[in-house]
Amino acid sequence: MLIKINPENPQQRLIEKAVDILRAGGIIAYPTDTIYGIGCDIMNKKAIEKIYRLKNRDQKTPFSFICSDLTNISDYAKVSNYAYKTMKRLLPGPYTFILPGSRMVPKIMLTKRKTAGIRVPDHNICIELVKTLGNPIISTSAATPGGDNTNDPSLIHDYFNTTIDMVIDGGPVPGEPSSVVSLLDETPEVLRKGLGDISIFE
Repeated sequence: MLIKINPENPQQRLIEKAVDILRAGGIIAYPTDTIYGIGCDIMNKKAIEKIYRLKNRDQKTPFSFICSDLTNISDYAKVSNYAYKTMKRLLPGPYTFILPGSRMVPKIMLTKRKTAGIRVPDHNICIELVKTLGNPIISTSAATPGGDNTNDPSLIHDYFNTTIDMVIDGGPVPGEPSSVVSLLDETPEVLRKGLGDISIFE
């Protein structure tokens, strides 16, 4: 199913339709401020396992997930004062922050070191999805074979076909991944340069 949602002012009726799919353990593709992502409810283990199979990914490499704001992040991660101040300056935005996961995060979503990758994208559609669902959603790229982080929701729809339940067309996105920054220590570490200014960490 391919549906169009207005990225500036998402229609609540259509957001609810997508959230019904997430609540039922379904998988959706959706736009972010970087690339199109694939996601499910992080509280649904079966749906998460389905995405691991879909992405052909080892469960030792957990996916990152999207929270709706900083307050929401503090439910799912242990946030130091330093991490809080840093994220407050940069979020919402094209960053993935690595933080110690809280007990709220399912084990399947944590690394061996009990860390999690968390995003708050500057994109109304994914923020509204998380708020309406009431839980974070997984964020992994909707890359097709060849590794293209495609910007075209109709191509994503054609490629994944029946393996995902809904593709949200929210218009064009930049097509570059987020910058990944570890805030596990007081000294931040840039793990991947992507979109987002990382000069403050250098």
